[in-house]
Amino acid sequence: MQQDGDSDRINIAIDGPAGAGKSTVARKVAEQLDYIYIDTGAMYRAVTLSAQRAGIEPRNSEKLSVHARTLDIKLAPGENGQAVFLNGENVTDLIRSREVTLAVSHIAANETVRELLGRLQRQLAQRKGVVMDGRDIGSHVLPDAELKIFLTASVQERAQRRFKEIAATQSITLEQLEQEIAERDRLDEQREISPLICAKDAIVLDSTSMSIDEVAASIVKLSRTKLAEAK
Repeated sequence: MQQDGDSDRINIAIDGPAGAGKSTVARKVAEQLDYIYIDTGAMYRAVTLSAQRAGIEPRNSEKLSVHARTLDIKLAPGENGQAVFLNGENVTDLIRSREVTLAVSHIAANETVRELLGRLQRQLAQRKGVVMDGRDIGSHVLPDAELKIFLTASVQERAQRRFKEIAATQSITLEQLEQEIAERDRLDEQREISPLICAKDAIVLDSTSMSIDEVAASIVKLSRTKLAEAK
């Protein structure tokens, strides 16, 4: 049930594979609608960073489950969208390292990690007016979200975008990135717990030949249509 003052807001779930532009698009949509942006991928990255610091292997499910229960992860508005705090430490930049990127899909496959973070994500969305992006938001975390988007793009396009972002700071080839993104797709789609799937009632947006602004504008328009339908 919506709380007072929330009847003019909906929840928007944006799912899709790695590198589809979900975070950037979700941030822009939230800004334009004056909603709260929640980057669930950043939460999984924070767990990954903490596990790596503790020397816990991603496949050590028992140790990872125990460790995850000790973590305090908070999201707050930041200079570039969202700041991520791990046990009080600002880890916003640290969680974007290549080491974290390569391991996060393995950590995200842990049942306890998904359960803990999923519960937190649902709490954040209770008051409505949330734009949440991830892999299983529309299918699992917020199955009742009024608007569900499945944002995708070709592997080649996603690799190209990522390459432009990190080429200046990291030594990696475009071919390597394509292989890594394809492998992340495979891991995300094949994991047993909440795999990456397109929810039945989601609207598919292929952003391969669209700009970020075009995708964001499309979602904002869809959200306003949904809101009008709900009234």
